[in-house]
Amino acid sequence: MGQKMPKMSIEVEKEVQTMDKKVLIIIPAYNEAENIERVVDNLINNYPQYDYLIVNDCSTDNTEQIIKRRGYNYISLPANLGIGGGVQSGYLYAVQNDYDVAIQIDGDGQHDPAYIKDLIRPILENKTDIAIGSRFITKEGFQTSFMRRMGINIIKVVIKMCCGVTVTDTTSGFRASNRAATEYFSFHYANDYPEPEAIVEASLNGFDIMEIPVVMKEREGGVSSINAKRSIYYMIKVSLALIVCRIGTRKKKRGSKK
Repeated sequence: MGQKMPKMSIEVEKEVQTMDKKVLIIIPAYNEAENIERVVDNLINNYPQYDYLIVNDCSTDNTEQIIKRRGYNYISLPANLGIGGGVQSGYLYAVQNDYDVAIQIDGDGQHDPAYIKDLIRPILENKTDIAIGSRFITKEGFQTSFMRRMGINIIKVVIKMCCGVTVTDTTSGFRASNRAATEYFSFHYANDYPEPEAIVEASLNGFDIMEIPVVMKEREGGVSSINAKRSIYYMIKVSLALIVCRIGTRKKKRGSKK
């Protein structure tokens, strides 16, 4: 008789289960010529177990030329749709190509792919539908400016009032979703600064949301579109949008497209 095979450890078994899942990293990119090669090369060289898709949102610099020259996997939108439209296009691609998990990361190098395994673990274990990477749980790494932190905290309170969910890093663009949430977002995703509104809409439609501690970096190149003055405008605009979203959103069957 042959020898009995040793039992796999829990960690090894989880890793095998992860390898059976299709995971897509969505990278919205608008004028990220200074960063896109560094971000994508890191994924290709160090995280080949994940697929990726660059969504070029009509960049006016040479972002598209770079991704074409390097042979990266990408789509270019026919018109500038903003961050919301770019990410939604990625979600639609994930649905059409049968991915189990879709992950959003920024194209500026702020999000460390080393934390992807932590984001997707509770999704693969069916503990949540959406996992959001938060820099404010352990308070390590880049904590953003004072004005932006103040705005994020105000938005946190508004989200709590709208749907009863507490999210510390409301504007985090580092997040993962399962099949059902990905399909929902492929039909429902706000255009302007969509991350906070996505939290409210997803919660009101029955999706579970969990935060995972991550460490973020400061933008490696280029200039952020949100400065101190725009932080105030952003906070007011998003807060009003969340209230309107709450008023206009009725509880629907989970994952409903209508």
